[in-house]
Amino acid sequence: MVMSGSSDDPRDNTGEKGEKLDWSFQNRSNSLLRKGRHPGSNFRRAVLDGADLTEGDFSNCDFRRASMVGADLMKSAFDNADFRGADLKKARLNLSNFNNCQFKGADLRGIRGKYAIWRGSDWWNATLDDDLKKTLMKKWPKPDN
Repeated sequence: MVMSGSSDDPRDNTGEKGEKLDWSFQNRSNSLLRKGRHPGSNFRRAVLDGADLTEGDFSNCDFRRASMVGADLMKSAFDNADFRGADLKKARLNLSNFNNCQFKGADLRGIRGKYAIWRGSDWWNATLDDDLKKTLMKKWPKPDN
């Protein structure tokens, strides 16, 4: 299990920039990446079921077709991340930033993410529950064009 910490954590030698990970096509279920800084990392088709990604920076990451069932993504930044085809069933997404993310074909059923930031993301191309869809349509509507 890999642990990541904030820059004030003595176990963290990555500094402010963070560490770019390549966990593509790997099973990393229940991994601990809490407060990790991993912008630009590759998690394509990774199995991250039950993983803890809270309070981290995962901007510009590739999560295409990743399995993240029950993962905890709360209070993290996923700006410009690619979640196309990802399985995020029952993941915890509240208070996270999903600015300009791609969700085409992603499965967001059973998630709690109405308090997340969805600016510029195509959440309407994902499969999600009706109550979340209704909330997101009010707060982060689909553009007219």
